[in-house]
Amino acid sequence: MIEFQPVTANIGAEVTGVDIGKPLDPEQVQTLRDGLLKHMVLFFREQHITDDEHVAFAKQFGTANLPPMDTSGSAVHVLDQTDPKGEGGDSWHSDNTFMKTPPMGSLLRAVILPEVGGDTLWANMYMAYDSLAPWLQRLCDDLYAEHDLTMSVTKAIDKGHRMDLRAMQEKNPPVVHPVVRVHPETGRKALYVNRSSVTRLIGLSRRENEALLPLLFDAVRDPQFQVRLKWRVGTLAFWDNRPTQHYAVADYTQRRKMHRVTINCPEGIDDGVPKGPNGVTGADAPAEKAAARYL
Repeated sequence: MIEFQPVTANIGAEVTGVDIGKPLDPEQVQTLRDGLLKHMVLFFREQHITDDEHVAFAKQFGTANLPPMDTSGSAVHVLDQTDPKGEGGDSWHSDNTFMKTPPMGSLLRAVILPEVGGDTLWANMYMAYDSLAPWLQRLCDDLYAEHDLTMSVTKAIDKGHRMDLRAMQEKNPPVVHPVVRVHPETGRKALYVNRSSVTRLIGLSRRENEALLPLLFDAVRDPQFQVRLKWRVGTLAFWDNRPTQHYAVADYTQRRKMHRVTINCPEGIDDGVPKGPNGVTGADAPAEKAAARYL
């Protein structure tokens, strides 16, 4: 029987009673989906599976989402690092929010680990939103933010990765999403801005952005919103990308190899377009005066 053991009071649970290397029946899939909605990130220990089994497990919850920065064409994205500082994972973020339809979730598996270090943290962005003063919540409910991949790709290039920044910018121009995202399945509001992708708040002056954006970025930092995972080989983490952010601690110099499969939600449940209060999307953002962003 599948059971969930909460790791903290507010986010994260270890899952027992399931072998993810084998096909699940519909009841098991629904149980795990419900557990993900409740705990936001699930940890599966001692799951020594192959890449094919990893992909098969993921596809029971959605369709494969291929990251723009991985041109291999494989559903399995390999993260193989010994010098991770500054590559982007060591900053609080949600995956690929610079896309019009960011992925619903990711399933990350530990393959090779350093002797010490390399933990990952996740944060509950429902609580980050709830922590804001009521007047600030009301303001955020009406705001939109621009998300751009330029910062993430530039970091990768600076670390020696070979990428064509201009081609990626042309293929993935900046997008606008609501600052507050309403989860399509739980109906709860989550703060939806992160330092890795958000460049500015739409319609606010540069001075206003400089004052407000850092405050919203830093709402993620309260430890009571967070859970920290110490990896073991054979551990798989499955998280809901919509109400969470995560942070890969870059405190190791030995090899750390992780395999990740990123997925979109089944379209009948969520079309992937981030929606704010009253169903607004980035397409609903009001036109801004040309000078607004410079004042």
